[in-house]
Amino acid sequence: MNILVINCGSSSLKFQLIDSMSEKCIAKGNCERIGIDGSFITYAPAGGEKEKTVIEIPNHKEGIRLVLEALTNDKSGVVKDLSEIGAVGHRVVHGGEKFSDATLINDEVIKAIEECNDLAPLHNPANLIGIDACKSLMPNTPMVAVFDTAFHQTMPEEAYMYGLPYEYYQKYKIRRYGFHGTSHSYVSKRAAEVLGVDYSELKTIVCHLGNGASVSAVKNGVCVDTSMGMTPLEGLIMGTRSGDIDPAIVEFVANKENKNVSEMLNILNKKSGVYGLSNNLSSDFRDIEDGYLAGDEHAVRAMKTFCYRVAKYIGAFVAAMNGVDVICFTAGVGENGPIIRNIICEYLGYLGIELDQELNNKRGLDLVVTTTDSKTKVMVIPTNEELAIARATLKLVK
Repeated sequence: MNILVINCGSSSLKFQLIDSMSEKCIAKGNCERIGIDGSFITYAPAGGEKEKTVIEIPNHKEGIRLVLEALTNDKSGVVKDLSEIGAVGHRVVHGGEKFSDATLINDEVIKAIEECNDLAPLHNPANLIGIDACKSLMPNTPMVAVFDTAFHQTMPEEAYMYGLPYEYYQKYKIRRYGFHGTSHSYVSKRAAEVLGVDYSELKTIVCHLGNGASVSAVKNGVCVDTSMGMTPLEGLIMGTRSGDIDPAIVEFVANKENKNVSEMLNILNKKSGVYGLSNNLSSDFRDIEDGYLAGDEHAVRAMKTFCYRVAKYIGAFVAAMNGVDVICFTAGVGENGPIIRNIICEYLGYLGIELDQELNNKRGLDLVVTTTDSKTKVMVIPTNEELAIARATLKLVK
């Protein structure tokens, strides 16, 4: 069965068509700048040339139409018609407490996703637009919602509750939800496969480090804690997000700079993180790393503070699980940042970690990058959220 995986943002749409038998990507691409001047679609069939078409994409429905047209066109299409697409898997950011697993999409599910819009106002409405567009153009094709928050729904109460009046949880469901769950699930399971160990017997810490970043603790096959909170703003320092701060800072800076809450949240989400720490040098970790190696004081500050925060969360999650067997690095920075992995692991000597520098410098493979003498294993596992979504979709459709 061919499964189309859709990931809708507010002005973008990423897609992959995956053969569920071979688990290979048949074609992939993006629609960018939807509803904005200069919109375009990129499309690349497996083994073929990447195509870019500048075309007006006024809304997500038109974007989906262009995606289906690209997949079925006579020149570079990979299927003859839409009947060869057996199901569609949609990434949905927030499922609240309602969804602890992927689910077939129906009217009741759509309503439940809408009820979570307040928890993810930038993401869930866009995800719903993508679902609606697909339903309109592919009305007879089964569709599945796969939630970023679902994997973390196994956290115990003491891990997800905040020290706030309990009535706020009762009224508004204010609690830790966590994100990047599809990636954390895939990577922790893949680590067990590579190591040849039963997933239910492993204590794993997954460091999903990209422009958005989070850490999770996976004990005996279930998530017991994660760094992101009610929103993706909590936790690690990220590309432009502040991560954990003293909440009183919001009022202090707002009063000093004459800003309101919305303006402060914009600063915390879009002008902070390594971008703010580096004195606005860059939010791209590649630039930060280059500056670090060149001795730029702002880049050094950003790099060292980011790595320290990751190491601190790893230490906290070792305590949460009363030990750890393997620490996994994934996502753009985690997979491609040997220097960052080195700096982080320097804090973890108490775990008996010894990196093999030759292995640590390799990229693009599922690898154990510690020596045979290392008491705790460190792995690099390239994440594959699209494949994880396709697997969840296939399971439900079957």
